[in-house]
Amino acid sequence: MAGFDTNPFADPVDVNPFQDPSVTQITATSQGNIEEFNPFTESSRLKTVPVQPVMPSQPAVLQPSIEPSPQAVAMAAQAGLLQQQEELDRKAAEIERKEKEMRNVNINLRQNNWPPLPPNCPIKPCFYQDFSADIPADYQRTCKMLYYLWMFHGITLFLNLLACLAYFTSNTESGGVDFGLSILWFVLFTPCAFLCWFRPIYKAFRTDSSFNFFLFFLIFACQIVIYIIQAVGIPHWGDSGWIMALTMINTNVAVAVIMMVVATFFTVSAVFSLFMLKKVHSMYRRTGASFQRAQEEFSQGILSNRNVQNAATGAATAAARGAFQGN
Repeated sequence: MAGFDTNPFADPVDVNPFQDPSVTQITATSQGNIEEFNPFTESSRLKTVPVQPVMPSQPAVLQPSIEPSPQAVAMAAQAGLLQQQEELDRKAAEIERKEKEMRNVNINLRQNNWPPLPPNCPIKPCFYQDFSADIPADYQRTCKMLYYLWMFHGITLFLNLLACLAYFTSNTESGGVDFGLSILWFVLFTPCAFLCWFRPIYKAFRTDSSFNFFLFFLIFACQIVIYIIQAVGIPHWGDSGWIMALTMINTNVAVAVIMMVVATFFTVSAVFSLFMLKKVHSMYRRTGASFQRAQEEFSQGILSNRNVQNAATGAATAAARGAFQGN
């Protein structure tokens, strides 16, 4: 009943929440550990950092573009061409000097020894030929066989000249043409055969040159056709072939026999040439050579020729100067 004795209209009892024992205990324990904080004293301890002044940026200024005049461009191009020409001339002179040095070094090592002439002869050898030094061992036998074929070719032409001379002595009316042509064939075909098909095959075996192989095949095929024509012996062509020999049997047997021997020589030359052509062609295919490679070697040989280079450079320089002067 005590709860009914209280006066509800009386003033409420002042209650201080900070007087709560739990609050007072916490504040009492933490108060000793907290130091006084003075913001003014702490800020005074901080070091002042100097501030760098910011320079005002200047506006970008565009430089006006200056285009060179056409005359200046032409002069600069001409100066560049002249400089390149001087550089090419310098390199050409240096290459020529080195080649002369190499020739002077090797002049005693590779002196021309063919044809073999006596030392006191006014005519000196024109070529250097050494099968053991220049030709690989696999090709030496074939190259020597072609050399012997050329020698047999020269002997046959000389015998043909003698046969035509015998024919001319027995038939003075129409034998003069054959005798004159036989002299021409001997004088012309003997050195031409050496230069046109033997030397190319010699160089081809020595340097493995596709271009020289191709040149040999082309000229040697023509040589085989000529052998066949000479073996046939068409009258008034300067060849002591089978037709000419058979026509002389009833007139002069001795002359006919001589002409038959020459016709046999021409026939042997044609057959042996066909055999050698096939043999060289098989070796050519084994070396990996081709017509395209021959074209490349020919192009490189033309471009590396100093006369062609000088002519091309002079033409280009003259054309450039003419164009500049026209502008």
